[in-house]
Amino acid sequence: MRYDLVIFDNDGVLVDSEPISNTLLAGYLTELGHPTSFEESVRDYMGSAMHRIHELVEERSGQRLPADFDEIFHARVFVAFQAELEAVPGVEEVLKRLSRSGVPYCVASSGSHERIRVGHRKTGLDAWFRDEIVFSAEDVGRGKPSPDLFLHAAARMAVAPERCVVVEDSRLGVQAALAAGMDVYGFTAMTPEEKLSGAAGFFHGMEELPAILGL
Repeated sequence: MRYDLVIFDNDGVLVDSEPISNTLLAGYLTELGHPTSFEESVRDYMGSAMHRIHELVEERSGQRLPADFDEIFHARVFVAFQAELEAVPGVEEVLKRLSRSGVPYCVASSGSHERIRVGHRKTGLDAWFRDEIVFSAEDVGRGKPSPDLFLHAAARMAVAPERCVVVEDSRLGVQAALAAGMDVYGFTAMTPEEKLSGAAGFFHGMEELPAILGL
């Protein structure tokens, strides 16, 4: 193993939440008078912290989203998660391999702590992620593409950034990892390689990841 810490993104990497959340986000923005397709939501907001959605909508329309936007959106997402959410196929085997090898890992997500935990409880991944290895953009204030979240995770895990590897599926996440001085591998199950430029490599299924990490 050539890294001392594996940092996982959450949405789309650990839990298969991106189709659910982007369908709901596109629908809710359209409902509020900001017409958005599923494809546009994925392109513009996938991997974003909530503040980025507010900023982009205001920048483009000159209008602010309602004060209760986050609350209503997350309520809709959580209901859908309870009905539909599953873990990304193969990710538990990766976590087993890391655990057997004694390699530290954590999650660093643009989502809120509540969103992370709701998804992990529904999929059973809460058994793999105790509270002290779960990091959210809420912890640092600025989400991806800022490097702050990944640097915070590395510092809390007591590992130098250059000894970390990030597993990401979004353009913003790859940018954040590179800005943090970390290697990053792009998961292309939902995002094409050309959208993840700068990654050290790419993989389409979780069964490929152990070999990439040298496990």
